[in-house]
Amino acid sequence: MDLQEKLKYISSYTSKLLRNKFGRGPESCFAVTADHFLVLHIRGFVSPMEEALLQENHHVQVDHARDVVIKSILPELKGVFQVSLETEVKTFFHDWNFPNNTGVIIAELEDTLVQMEMNKEVDFSLLESEVARISLLVEKTPEETLSFQISPRIFIVKREGILVPIEKALIESGFEKELHFTKDDLEKSYLHHYGKFDQLFHREVNDIFVDWNFKHDNSLICFILK
Repeated sequence: MDLQEKLKYISSYTSKLLRNKFGRGPESCFAVTADHFLVLHIRGFVSPMEEALLQENHHVQVDHARDVVIKSILPELKGVFQVSLETEVKTFFHDWNFPNNTGVIIAELEDTLVQMEMNKEVDFSLLESEVARISLLVEKTPEETLSFQISPRIFIVKREGILVPIEKALIESGFEKELHFTKDDLEKSYLHHYGKFDQLFHREVNDIFVDWNFKHDNSLICFILK
């Protein structure tokens, strides 16, 4: 199989795996890769039980349940990715936008499968500066900020060194889940309301996804453009 056929296989396999775990699969699951990232963009994936809980404002419970189930399938996905793509998966990130019924699962790969194409309309240094500015508003300026274009519509910004001492203390005390949910709400709110990303991309931003790897003190922000 060529790379595009492998990506189609990964998309189909992920949809079936989600259907087996959740009782229903997503309306669409699209895989794309560039540099050392593989992004699965998932749409139409809220179960009837989750929808009922969300209507009653039980967002934390839905987030927690979704997190548990997604983490349970990551080892199997890791094996499929590594066999199909012939490269190691270093780590996974995932996040969901329940109002839009969308989500992403992102694998950080050991090797680059496709070289990144730089969009000449987007100033990546300004994008990194804007993400660093928003990060400072809610925690601190990252020690390093790097940006990647995965497709014409998908961009990733990776932040290294973002945790402040109180956050590290909370993680060590066993409050990792609580910290994750709190940071998720806070950072997304600031990125949506105070970020100037529509102007930077020269297109409307449909979705902003954020996830963290507390162990390695880094984070991915994924922008999906209209």
